[in-house]
Amino acid sequence: MSLASHLDELQRKHGDIEREIDDAMNHPSVDDLEIVNLK
Repeated sequence: MSLASHLDELQRKHGDIEREIDDAMNHPSVDDLEIVNLK
């Protein structure tokens, strides 16, 4: 895997995790521990 493709993959994964955290933080039934585990 080239360095550029590896960086692209890491950026994609980071974006996915950021969206998941944002969704969890905006959902009232998600507890703080679950958000901490996502981070």
